[in-house]
Amino acid sequence: MMFSNSVSGQGIVEQTRAMMRVDATQYPVARIVASCNNWLDTITGYAIGADRRFQWDNTNQTALPIGTTNLVANQAEYSFLTDEQGNSIINLTRIDILDPSGSYRQLIPIDQAQLSGVALDEWNKTAGLPLYYDKTADNIIKLYPKPLTSVTNGLKFYFQRTSPYYVAADTTKTSGFSPLLDRGFVIASSYDGALSLGLANLQPLSIELQKEGAKMEQYFTLRETDEPTVITIKHRSSR
Repeated sequence: MMFSNSVSGQGIVEQTRAMMRVDATQYPVARIVASCNNWLDTITGYAIGADRRFQWDNTNQTALPIGTTNLVANQAEYSFLTDEQGNSIINLTRIDILDPSGSYRQLIPIDQAQLSGVALDEWNKTAGLPLYYDKTADNIIKLYPKPLTSVTNGLKFYFQRTSPYYVAADTTKTSGFSPLLDRGFVIASSYDGALSLGLANLQPLSIELQKEGAKMEQYFTLRETDEPTVITIKHRSSR
């Protein structure tokens, strides 16, 4: 669904105002943009968290969710806040390092909880070729050991990120999600508008918004149709 289509009246902007029974003065496009971007964040967060095996990414992205950064000698911590397009990085899914042979290999993820009985500053403290990384936050890592030498593009990182947001000038832009979920943007924007303007149809819109949320959950739950369903039988001991 297009963001705005004044000719057909079938864009998100036009359908939102029609559902609210308001005009552009009562509910300007900037308010619809804000609502749609909030709903983008809602669906993006659900898509990423629904199944860790599925590396979801918005189809409006123009570059793959892969980046590189330089290794800096004796620097253990690295942050990955945004991608090259300015999208916020939400979660790191993999880290590779450029080894002396010129090939990337995967670093081993660890957690501080695995290093009980040893001080973190003492574990693998001699600089060398990093073997492990610990995610100290969603997009910040610490390398063990810290690198001995600086290497251009020495780290390759894979990630999940926010979706490209709408702006007021958008017309033909779509959500980057399945068209099956497009109605949710209309309902979410209509609900926000009814809430802020005190419209009489707030309660019906609240019910419709719950339906859209349930539809979204069902969509992502049933997404992996190309993977066989595995049934695990648990045996209970008679003892």
